[in-house]
Amino acid sequence: MRPCSLRSISKLALVSQAVLGSGTENLKQAIDVLKYVDPLIGTSEGGHVFPGATLPFGAAKSVADVNDPDEKQGGFASGDSEITGFSHTHDSGTGGAPSLGNFPFFPQTGCPGGDINNCFFTKVNRASRRLNNSVKATPGYFSVSLNTSIQVEMTTTEHASVYRITFPRSQTSLVSNDSSALPYNPLILFDLTDLPESRINGSIQVSKGTHRGGRFQGNSTFKPSFGLGTYNYNGSFKWDVAWFCADVYGANIKDHGVFMNNRAGVWPQNVPISIVPNGNTPLIPAGAWIQYEPPNLNDQIFIRVAVSFYSASRACELVEDEIKGLDGSKPNNVFFNTQKVAEDTWREKLSVIKLDTTGVSDELTTVFWSGTYRAMLSPQDNTGQNPLWESDEPYYDSYYCIWDSFRSIHPLLTLLDPHSQTRMIRSLIDIYKHEGKLPDCRMSLCKGFTQGGSNADIVLADAYLKNLTEGIDWNLGYEAVVSDAEDEPLDWAVQGRGGLTSWKNLGYIPTDDFDPYGGGPFTRSISRTVEYAYDDFCISLMAKGLGHEEDAEKYLKRSEYWKNMYKPDQVSYVSNTTDHPNSTVDSGFLGFLQPRYLNGTFGFQDPSLCSPLYNFTSCYLNPDGHETYEGSSWMYTFFVPQDMATLITTLGGPDLFVQRLQYLHTSGLLYIGDEQAFLPVFQFHYAGRPGLSAYFSHFYIPRDFNTSTNGIPGNDDSGAMGSFTTLAMMGLWPVPGQDVYLITPPYFPEVRVRNGITGKVATIRNLGFDPTYGAIYIQSATLDGQTYERNWITHSFWAEGGTLELTLGRNESSWGTRDVDLPPSSSTSW
Repeated sequence: MRPCSLRSISKLALVSQAVLGSGTENLKQAIDVLKYVDPLIGTSEGGHVFPGATLPFGAAKSVADVNDPDEKQGGFASGDSEITGFSHTHDSGTGGAPSLGNFPFFPQTGCPGGDINNCFFTKVNRASRRLNNSVKATPGYFSVSLNTSIQVEMTTTEHASVYRITFPRSQTSLVSNDSSALPYNPLILFDLTDLPESRINGSIQVSKGTHRGGRFQGNSTFKPSFGLGTYNYNGSFKWDVAWFCADVYGANIKDHGVFMNNRAGVWPQNVPISIVPNGNTPLIPAGAWIQYEPPNLNDQIFIRVAVSFYSASRACELVEDEIKGLDGSKPNNVFFNTQKVAEDTWREKLSVIKLDTTGVSDELTTVFWSGTYRAMLSPQDNTGQNPLWESDEPYYDSYYCIWDSFRSIHPLLTLLDPHSQTRMIRSLIDIYKHEGKLPDCRMSLCKGFTQGGSNADIVLADAYLKNLTEGIDWNLGYEAVVSDAEDEPLDWAVQGRGGLTSWKNLGYIPTDDFDPYGGGPFTRSISRTVEYAYDDFCISLMAKGLGHEEDAEKYLKRSEYWKNMYKPDQVSYVSNTTDHPNSTVDSGFLGFLQPRYLNGTFGFQDPSLCSPLYNFTSCYLNPDGHETYEGSSWMYTFFVPQDMATLITTLGGPDLFVQRLQYLHTSGLLYIGDEQAFLPVFQFHYAGRPGLSAYFSHFYIPRDFNTSTNGIPGNDDSGAMGSFTTLAMMGLWPVPGQDVYLITPPYFPEVRVRNGITGKVATIRNLGFDPTYGAIYIQSATLDGQTYERNWITHSFWAEGGTLELTLGRNESSWGTRDVDLPPSSSTSW
């Protein structure tokens, strides 16, 4: 997750008691699951969710774009910002700078006085408000009406978008408060721009095409939003280049041409735009336009658009192959059928889950399904659209970023969509094959910034341990993760790891590291140390499974290096905690991760720094970004998922560990809107208190996750917040990179998941389910009728099917509390 404003962490969601579903043994639900998907959740106050039309992992993502610089990362945002265009590529839930939104179009009913130069061409001039309550968003469909009374609807295929624009018969324009009459001659313009205004150069042409409505084609050079602006292509360095192709239907052309700034002309009918030789900064707005006679049918014009990173001809091939029939007599049927296919695709994707929702509110049911939906928006499947190398392997883009997604998104996809997750693994390995390193972040064909460790190592290990195999070259995959562990790249800001000489020789990343072998931000020494340690543990599991015993032992040893940053006598004073506002008190806990220098001595970073209590937004990828990333030493001290048994002993034993973990959650130190906060919700399992994991799951849901437009506690980060609610509400939390799921009761009487590889069904059933969530503690459990005492389970349950029944009560019990019931740790069960 990248920079965002601190949101209130005390939001309350209203939980009604509407009864859904039949509760029968066969889970007969007379509902359409799409009814409980609300794409507008998270579209305000920093959620940055993309709410537009798309397919699961679809490359085409269409929505209206707004001009709020703090909220337009997903294109559209709820609120009162103005709409500047409609574009066809987007990311979802990202922080920092906006991305994509390439080649938007904008419709106008006509030009005042019939003069083409009285239309509005630049984003600033054409920006229009939306009509109140006109926004509608459902899976595969988005619609909004402008204050010009123009309605724009959209739906998509895999790579192409189709728009239906309905113009008003009234000849009154309200754009820019201009209420003068104007002739009814609709104008469509396409703009050589994107959301972050990052265009370097480009060109566009407009022609009548092979049909009456005309064709727009163009290309531009853009920068990625969170990474390097260059990549190596055929031995030379280039910026990220995109092409588009758009066809218009439904009206006869009156005139056409190009524009620069807010001036238009009918000649020439193509225009090149470049930073050379004029060097304009900011760049001059430019594009092309077509003006039409009144539409032929129902005041409607249709547009089909595709964007390609490969070539203009490829963009035209995509749009011609995927959207057919708009030139016929029933273009509305084409739109409806495309929308229906999109909806059915989403229904099929979500159908692997069956819920008994008896007694569960509409609110929570919508939180669950909407989160699941958002977890399947990214990364984008751009197979066949990668010009950087020739390959028969899948290619996915917008891993934005794996530091966010390894914790919950990819484990969730392994459960719900193992076919897509398998293709993503193959894509990551193929990127290594051709780029030399696995990515930690990647977008628009470019390398994104590394935020901590080499976390694709964890994604690969997780898939390997859960037996994803179809088409995966695991020997090459192992080579890739070993490269991360052993070979430092020249620029470890965008791939691999830095400081590997110190890592191997000293056993930690020094705060004052001397690293002449590569370059990157010399910050985050604490968080990089603990992440590198866990990366190496996951590599050791892969090594062991593949028979590389010597490697397995080496990386297991390195996984213990987190201890070298632990300072046992470090105290922590905290300010403005929940129980002590406006004061500073001793937290009462001793021992935290601290900076450490090359000479072995410790430095100091306040353990609460970069928590919501102290300088929350000061730990990013800036040069003075401190020694933890997007979180405090308080939080990172708990990040030892490979050996929680040793961590618990180090922190004073189970009782003190539980007290400290509770304090992390209740004092205000933890922000659930950062993905590192997910696992601590469930780490009570390791201390024999699984009931507290269930308690703190409900502590955050629905308090911080609800159905409002600000219903998530920060950036969604490609669906990370959505995957958190899905997994937490299903009841089995995955420890990423391990074959371990921590058991808590689902939020529903029963959950069933059909495995996409084996076809087997895994059922988690609550006995004594309480819809008021008073009884959330497991008293006993059975697996396929046999007593089950462990508080964790393996992936074989999901793959081979079975029934896990949980008997619930209102108080904690002895279930899952014995040493033999606890999840594995490297020091106790290697």
